[in-house]
Amino acid sequence: MIILGAILLVIGLLAGISILTTIGGILLVVGLILTLLGAVGRPIAGRRTFY
Repeated sequence: MIILGAILLVIGLLAGISILTTIGGILLVVGLILTLLGAVGRPIAGRRTFY
């Protein structure tokens, strides 16, 4: 999710398409939050990101 968000963010910025920039930013932030929660041991949907 983080990689997809970063790709959409870059494409949106380069192409000047604001909806891609917005969606990319949202995916990037949500992916980072889920990764941080998984890293501290809090399972998200029954899974942890890091073991």
